[in-house]
Formats: sequence, structure tokens, C-alpha cells
Amino acid sequence: MADQHKHTPHDEVEQQAQAALSAAKLSGQKRQLALWIAALIVGGILGWANVPALNDLFSFIATVFTRLFQFVAVPTIALAVITTLAALGTKRDTGRIFAHAVTYTLLTTICAAAVGLALFLWLAPANLPADVVGAGISDVPGKLEGLSYYDHFLSIVPNNVLAPFVSGNVLSVMLVAAAAGLGLAFAPKTENREMFLKGIHGLQELLFTLIRALITVLPVGILAFAAQLAAQIEAGVIIGSLGVYTAVVIGGNLIQFFIVIPFFLAVRGLNPVRVFRQMMPAVAVALFTKSSAGTLPVTLASAEQRLKAHPSVTRFVLPICTTINMNGCAAFILVTSLYVMQNAGMELSLGTMISWLFIAVLAAVGNAGVPMGCYFLTLSLMVSIGAPVGLMGVILPIYSIIDMIETAENVWSDSAVCAITNHDLEGTLSDEDVPVPSV
Repeated sequence: MADQHKHTPHDEVEQQAQAALSAAKLSGQKRQLALWIAALIVGGILGWANVPALNDLFSFIATVFTRLFQFVAVPTIALAVITTLAALGTKRDTGRIFAHAVTYTLLTTICAAAVGLALFLWLAPANLPADVVGAGISDVPGKLEGLSYYDHFLSIVPNNVLAPFVSGNVLSVMLVAAAAGLGLAFAPKTENREMFLKGIHGLQELLFTLIRALITVLPVGILAFAAQLAAQIEAGVIIGSLGVYTAVVIGGNLIQFFIVIPFFLAVRGLNPVRVFRQMMPAVAVALFTKSSAGTLPVTLASAEQRLKAHPSVTRFVLPICTTINMNGCAAFILVTSLYVMQNAGMELSLGTMISWLFIAVLAAVGNAGVPMGCYFLTLSLMVSIGAPVGLMGVILPIYSIIDMIETAENVWSDSAVCAITNHDLEGTLSDEDVPVPSV
């Protein structure tokens, strides 16, 4: 009894210290959130003022931040996949994590496409005038009208090890990284293998340090991105049939964002508001960078540092979800394909629309998480069935806003799949061989 009393003051000091640290950390997160919201509001006001000199400055800052995220994104994806597969490739955890991630990915993606289809049938956007669709052909990016769906998948298969990293082809990088990770998992446990893995872990720690620095100065980027968006909205007008089509796409994304994904979280026993609050930095970055792959470093940092998810889950689920979990993309591909086919005079029976629902889901799973990836993929699908692509040129000016919303939805869905998988497997995952400490 005396021995216990002897150690009690020390234990109390430790508990008080931990409580103080936790309070300070929570206070810091609140200040950070307030700063981001302030940057968002100020940027929106300055962008709406539409001052040419300021617009040029904000465009420059936004481009700098986009490039910085792209700079860390590809190596983050590669290293996360390599270290996770190398550590888990021979363990039973891998199969269970993968099964949960794929199951929830397919369920949420099918729901997103179904919501888009329901809104399309309900709001029923009318056809655009033929002269408007014809004029739009000039706005279709060059050479893309000849891109087939087979070409899209062929571009994923690399013909040398450096090309995917130089071009930033996310799917190719994933293939190379998965091959390297599985190779290390099943390679003989020699001293050379251990030294190589230590080097990779060291690179990963360096990347996470750079990511933390980038998040620190993120309010400057948010201000610039918000100003850029406000200027685009102030300068553009969406009316008529195109406005109804836009309402279908954006409305479907918002329903998926605020209703469907929180429903999945709540059903699995998680608080959607808490999960969103912890993952909000990633969702905010996705909104403005329009790249779920470029946002991955922040998504990983938020999941491990704020959500406290197991690193074995985050570094396996999030890189995979960045590539295959495309809720917003599935809805956009389906609604846009139906809209283009309708304007081309093609018959849209219920069977055709349901078939395209699954085509959209499969296409979204194969889409790369890069800016305008869904647009290019939809364009190639329309070319493959012989549909006129002039309407894609009409859609292009408003796609920038659509792309922002659907990318934020994609990252929110990635975060939800990660949180649910972590919750489902909580207490069953091994802590040994976890790749490097939390971000």
C-alpha cells in the first residue's frame, strides 16, 4: 500500500502533463481551423472584387501550392505502398484490410452513381441547341477526341521504372510501388533488405517533415485558391439546360457528401461530425487542389495525427482509395455520359441507364486521382461509343467548379473508408513492423 502511495504523486504529475499537452494540442487545432476559415473568407472577398493585379498574384500562389503538393504526392504514394506491403505482405492483416477497403469503396461508389442517376431522372435536363453543342467542339482539348478507353488503360502499364514518376501517372506509380513492396515482402530476410527498408523509412520521415511544413503555411494557399474560385464564379454564368445539368452533378455530390457518407459512418458506429472535423484539413486541400492524389500527404497526416487511425490501415487504405475510391467521379461520368448521349439523340432506356451506372463505377475505379481526370475519362468513353463530343467542350468552362466539389467528396469518402476500416479492425491489428512513427 505504501509503495503505491509512493508512486501516486509521480503518476498524477504525468497525468496532468498529458492533460495539459492534449489541451494545448486541441487549442492549436482550433486556432488552425479558425485561421483556415478566415483565409477562405478573405480570399473569397478579394477574388469577388476581381482586381486584375490581385487575380494574377493569387493565380501564381495557387500554382505554387499545387506544384508543391504534386511534388510530395507521387513519392508519398510510392513510399506508403512499398513500406506497407513490405511490412504486411506476409501477414494476415493485409487481406482483411484490403477486403474492408474494397467493400466500402464499391458500396459508396455505387451509391454515388445511383444518387446521380436518381437526380438526373428527377430534374431531367433538356437538350441544348444544336448550334451550341457544335460550337463546343472547338473547346475540347486537342487530340483527346481520339483517345480510346483502351488507350487509357494502356497508359497505366509502364515500360520503364522512371516514366511513371516523371509523368506523375498515379496508377503506374501504384503498380511499380506494389510490385516493389510485394517483392520486399517475399524476399529473403537478408541484411541488404533491412538496410534498403531503413533507407525507405528515412525518406518517408523526410517527406512527412516536408508535409508538416507545407500544412503550416497552408492558409496562404487557401486564401489564393478561394480568391481564384470566387473570380471564376463571378466571371461565369450558368443558365438553362446546362444549369440543370450542373445542378444534377453538384446536387448529387452534396447528397453523397452530407447524407450518404455520414450514413455509412453512423451505421458502423462512428460519429460523422467527429470524423469530418479530424479529416477537414484533407478535405479543404482537396477542394482547392482538385487532386485526391496531390492531397494524399495531408490525408495521411490527418488520419494518423488527428483521427489516430492505425498506420497499418492508413498507409494501406488511403493510397489505394486515392486511386479506386472515386465517388464524385462515378456520379460525374454517369450523369455526363447520359446527358451527352441524350443530346446526341441516343435512346436512354432504363436498362441502358443501369448498365451505364455500372460502367461509370468501373471507370471511376480505374481513374487516376489527378485534376480533370474524370473529364478526360468521360471524354474517352464518349469517343469509344461514337457520341459527338462537342457538348464536352460546352461543359469544360464549368468543370473547374465541379472538379473541386467532387475531389473534396472523393477525399471525404477516402477518409470515411479509412475510419470505418480502422474501427472494424480496432484491437485486432499487429503493432509490430508498423512503418515509421505516426506523421
